[in-house]
Formats: sequence, C-alpha cells, structure tokens
Amino acid sequence: MASDLSKITCIEDLRAVAQRRVPRMFYDYADSGSYTQGTYRANEDDFQRIKLRQRVAVNLSGRSTRSTMLGQEVAMPVAIAPTGLTGMQHADGEILGARAAKAFGIPFTLSTMGICSLEDVAEATDRHPFWFQLYVMRDRSFVENLIERAQAANCSALQITLDLQILGQRHKDIKNGLSTPPRPTLTNLLNLATKPRWCLGMLGTKRRSFGNIVGHAKGVSDLSSLSSWTAEQFDPQLSWADVEWIKKRWGGKIILKGIMDAEDARLAVDSGADALVVSNHGGRQLDGAPSSIAALPSIACAVGKNIEIWMDGGIRSGQDVLKARALGAQGTLIGRSFLYGLGAYGQPGVTRALEIIQRELDISMAFCGRTQIDQVDRSILVPGSYPLPFPAA
Repeated sequence: MASDLSKITCIEDLRAVAQRRVPRMFYDYADSGSYTQGTYRANEDDFQRIKLRQRVAVNLSGRSTRSTMLGQEVAMPVAIAPTGLTGMQHADGEILGARAAKAFGIPFTLSTMGICSLEDVAEATDRHPFWFQLYVMRDRSFVENLIERAQAANCSALQITLDLQILGQRHKDIKNGLSTPPRPTLTNLLNLATKPRWCLGMLGTKRRSFGNIVGHAKGVSDLSSLSSWTAEQFDPQLSWADVEWIKKRWGGKIILKGIMDAEDARLAVDSGADALVVSNHGGRQLDGAPSSIAALPSIACAVGKNIEIWMDGGIRSGQDVLKARALGAQGTLIGRSFLYGLGAYGQPGVTRALEIIQRELDISMAFCGRTQIDQVDRSILVPGSYPLPFPAA
C-alpha cells in the first residue's frame, strides 16, 4: 500500500481508486447530486474560474497553515464534514476518519446517519473531542437522547443540518436501490464480486447498519424497520425555534450547516450559533441553487463580523481552501475529498488526502506572497475572476 500511496499526488487520484474499490451504490451515493446534478458540478467548476495573483521576491520562510476553528487550534482551516454511510465506503469508516483527523490535527464530524456510533468513535479515539452532526427528527425524545449521548461521548460542538427537512431526489440512489447493507440482488452480487477488499473488510466488522439509530430509536431494532422510520422522521416543520431549543438542551457550541442566503445567515446569528456553514449539501438537495463558493461572499459581507463563517462543497484541493479563505471563510469542510481517500485506502488514504490538501494550500499561499494563513484575503485574487457580494435588496 505504501508504494501505491507514493504515486497518489492529487485528490483525483484517490477518487479514481475509490471508484474501483467501493461498490457502485455507495460510490454513487457519495459522488453524485440531485436531479440534473448542475449544482453538484458548479460547486467544483466555480472554484476553477477564480484566479490567483502570483507574487515574487517575497521572503517565504516560516510559512504556516495553522489556524483556529471555534477557538480550537487546527493544522489548517479544514475539518472533516459529516457524511452519511461513511462506514459503507470502507469498513469502520467513521472510526478511521476520526483517527486520521486526530493524528493530523483537524476536527472530525460524525453524522447522525453514520454507520459507526457515537460510542464507537469515542472509544476508538480515546475520547478525543470530535463534533457531532444532528438531523432534527419528529421524535424529540430521540433527539434529546442523541444530544445526551453526544455529551457523554465528549463531543465539543454540535452541528445542526438545516437543509434536509425533506430529501432531494437523487436519481442514482433510486436506480441503484441504495440500502445498508446492499440487498442480495443479482446486480449487487455481481458488483460486489469485483470488490474483494471491500467485502473482506465488511466481513471483519460488526458495524453494517446505522449505529446512532438502530437500538436507540423507539421501534427501530433492525433494518426492516429503519427505512420506514427514516422516511417518517425527518421533520418538515423544523424552525428557528427548534434551533434555540436544541441550543438550550446542548449547552455548548453550535454550528449551523446549510446556509445559502444572507437573510438566513442573519437569522443564524440571531439564534446564538457560534458558526455557520455555507453549504448546499454538496449539490444533493436543491439542484439549481448557486455553488457554495458563489454564495459565500454575500454571506461573509452580511454577517462575517458577528459569527464564524465556514463553507463546504466542491473543495478538491488546497487551492480551493485558499480561495474560500480569501472570500471570507475562516474555515472549510471536506466531504467527498475525505471519502475518496477513505474508500481508496482506508485510514492511510484519509491521511494522504489531508497531506495533499495541506501541501497544495501551503505552496499556493506562498506563490501568492503570503506566509501565514491569517494574511490571506481578497487581495490574493485576480479582480473580476471571483464572485462579488450580491447587492442588498
């Protein structure tokens, strides 16, 4: 594996390996968007239109990508985003991701819809603090139980996802008959036969279902009841009052994910949140929405002095992190880039993805004449190549 990883020089290399090694339905779950996938593609494409100003004859010694997110020192302004079914990209995927993040010095976020549970991740990382992402369900007693379990697991922040009250239509998931674990259909069995590493990994773990839900939610004791429960439980009536209720129950730092509008950003500030994430759910919800990087400047302009602003969606390199930082994001979250590394090589693949992003960030920052990430602002960008804040209505 070491020789394989030495040839991996970019996130695209990891994606290509992951596509070969991960069963189709789980690879497609991670690497696709809703409807036409226009927003999914724009997330990545819009970064490429932003151009960097190259500077020369600058003393580039003593460079550092270190920063802070929610007051926590981080090796670079990057955290691992919450991703559902991570443990289906690679056996025990959430545990491996959390371990890699801990060793590298960046935050890890566990999804409500993770395969490994809060307790699994806490135990596997010696109770090192991590973040927990919460979906708001109709069953408020279950939500309260999740919050209490996150507190017991030593989670240091709660990330509330606001943009999944209803599920966007993802054509590939429907066509693939996405399920956890895969149904034993002829198509699935033929595909699994070509993924021996994945199958061996799954045979070696007991974690093949939604560990935060099965056995904890009322009436959910097996997979047959889980699908109907999730269809009924995502709460379409989620409101800012619920955010305030969760904040009181949690009592710690709150991150709001899924903000794409300056007005909603102002409401996020009013709710008392500590950070917000400019995010369109990786293009998996409202197809036709702008890319996250296009939405970032107007939100940063509206509320950037009152709350930490982060963004996710389309980050495939350290240059993307640099551009997001220049346009007002104090931090960034990576989802697919992390999953490609995990699906390709497990924990060493996640570490390699982080190394690639940090090295690209460091080198690109240097070419722009900056030695510290805190020196990065819009002046490193070529005027006219980046999105401007939308004018106030």
